[in-house]
Amino acid sequence: MDVADSYSAVARRYSDQIFDELQHKPLDRALLDRFAESMPRPGRICDLGCGPGQVARYLWQSGLEVLGIDISPGMIEQARRLNPQLTFQHGDMLHLDLPADALTGVVAFYSLIHIARPKVVAALKEIKRVLRPDGLLLFSFHVGSETVHLDEWWSCPVNLDFEFFGVSEVSEYLRQADFQLEEVIEREPYAPAVEHQSRRAYVFARRPAR
Repeated sequence: MDVADSYSAVARRYSDQIFDELQHKPLDRALLDRFAESMPRPGRICDLGCGPGQVARYLWQSGLEVLGIDISPGMIEQARRLNPQLTFQHGDMLHLDLPADALTGVVAFYSLIHIARPKVVAALKEIKRVLRPDGLLLFSFHVGSETVHLDEWWSCPVNLDFEFFGVSEVSEYLRQADFQLEEVIEREPYAPAVEHQSRRAYVFARRPAR
């Protein structure tokens, strides 16, 4: 069982629990608003690791053309069910089925956390490939140095590693991938009823203009 199988196994329960999460996360909404306001129109953006599509939906409601991509077929099924007006496709962030320079922006909330450390730079380089010059990346992660493993989630068997990253570590990954780091915002966790109790970081980074 891999990441795709694991998320497919919990896709319906995950969607029921997570789809409305942004209602309870004011900083997340503010940062997504900031991202949306900075996007040129026309232009297409990607919610990478979209899950059931809550971030894609929020950005679409801001007037953006949004594509959602997820490695889990089960999550894509849930995203299409919950957001029939949006476009979702199966994909692996290490090998995106998109041409170079296809996107004006990418949002990746808690999706790089399933990439093993030795492959993070490769994932960032692939994101950079599909971004237009001067394109913007906004992503988030759990702050720390540990790897949290789950064998069971919501009473379903899974095989998932959640990588926690240091801010300086992520900054170095971005440098190696030739991204320009613009800003890192950190926060303490919201209430236990809202999310896992880990410190969070949000990164704005830009593909350099030619």
